[in-house]
Amino acid sequence: MTKTINVRRLPRDTGPAGWNSILPPARTHPELTEDIRADWVVVGGGFAGMAAARRLSQQVGNERVVLLEAGRLAHGPAGRNSGFMIDLPHELNSETYAGAAEADVRQIRLNRAAIDFARGMAQEFGMPERVFDPCGKLTGAATTKGAQHIDSYARHLEGLGEQYRLLDAGEMKAHTGIDFYQKGLYTPGAVMIQPAAFIRMAAEGLAERVAIYEQSPVVKMDLGDEHVLHTPQGRVRARHVILAVNGHIQSFGFYPRQLLHVFTYASMSRALSAGEAARLGGTPDWGVLPADPMGTTVRRVSDLMGSGDRVTVRNRFTLNQSMEISERQLRDVFKAHDRAFAVRFPMLDGVPMEHRWGGRLCLSWNSVPAFGELESRVYSAACQNGLGTVKGTLSGMMAVDLALGQHSVLLDEFMGYEAPRRLPPEPFLSVGANLTMRWKEWLAGIEL
Repeated sequence: MTKTINVRRLPRDTGPAGWNSILPPARTHPELTEDIRADWVVVGGGFAGMAAARRLSQQVGNERVVLLEAGRLAHGPAGRNSGFMIDLPHELNSETYAGAAEADVRQIRLNRAAIDFARGMAQEFGMPERVFDPCGKLTGAATTKGAQHIDSYARHLEGLGEQYRLLDAGEMKAHTGIDFYQKGLYTPGAVMIQPAAFIRMAAEGLAERVAIYEQSPVVKMDLGDEHVLHTPQGRVRARHVILAVNGHIQSFGFYPRQLLHVFTYASMSRALSAGEAARLGGTPDWGVLPADPMGTTVRRVSDLMGSGDRVTVRNRFTLNQSMEISERQLRDVFKAHDRAFAVRFPMLDGVPMEHRWGGRLCLSWNSVPAFGELESRVYSAACQNGLGTVKGTLSGMMAVDLALGQHSVLLDEFMGYEAPRRLPPEPFLSVGANLTMRWKEWLAGIEL
């Protein structure tokens, strides 16, 4: 008996994917325009989809693997995040990112497995260091309250037996070139990536073993002994399907009223001149997360593949259950970006922002993934809870292991999460969530 799923909406991204825009033109992959057969179909070409495709290429021998991307690779959320692959607890609903100790130990173990897998991809596909840089991460505080958050998080890390180093204002300035931060916290296990370059180079490396199609959104699925996935101009027949579509798992009819669709926003400067870079000083490549999760993330990247030396600021969060934002919403947010840039980089007064964008996150109320077998041989690798680089990679890996019946300690731990909790009804959900985020941003003060 066949079950038909009509996909309710397709991804729509507002503004350019800045990390992709600063790279040279990408290799294009064809659009699906015919009927084909495969053993496996991965839907989605972000971090989860690429991880699933690579895991399959390692595990299933000569079986045919197809990856369908609704748009262009690295044009969606994968090309819009800030590029932190974080190994330590990073709970956005917490004041200091920390959670319960036992849960955090499990999360660290899972995150590091995902980072190791991504490291293998970087090595296999010849990614340069500035695409995958195991340099650790910095958290910076600009206020007394922020410094207290750092001290609290450091005590939490000490209790977990994790390494860290505190930095004073002078050390933060020597690293970043700016006077903004009073205190910093360095942890060595994170990786900084150029997210769009990572996705594009992973796709190029996989293309010999995986058939990749761009501009090929799935608009309908017929589920049966052999699943049939329909795109606007073609079809794929396959036994196994992995839905690596993050929040758009709801567009396929799964997890109704269980997922939160949050947008965050970023602005990237034009390439700095040699004189501007000299006035800024500091090191050429760095990223600082805010001590308050509602604050501003800042990254500086030096020239990579002709991209130039640039500064990116990211802040503001909005809940948009429609999974879409308007140009007007972007314009309102970008005023906050200009203020954040001006207060941090007075020496770069007059440097304009060249790329501005919004990007989708998917969270659950109880910070758990949307993962598992949804229908016979249809698997979800979705809901990354604001850490798509790491948790996306992890969910893609684990979905393949689950589908192949390859149980492990990691998979057992990942399967141990409860289901995403049901959300309050509208309009209470959206009104309450957005008011709460505005209040938390106000409390963040100059950290924003």
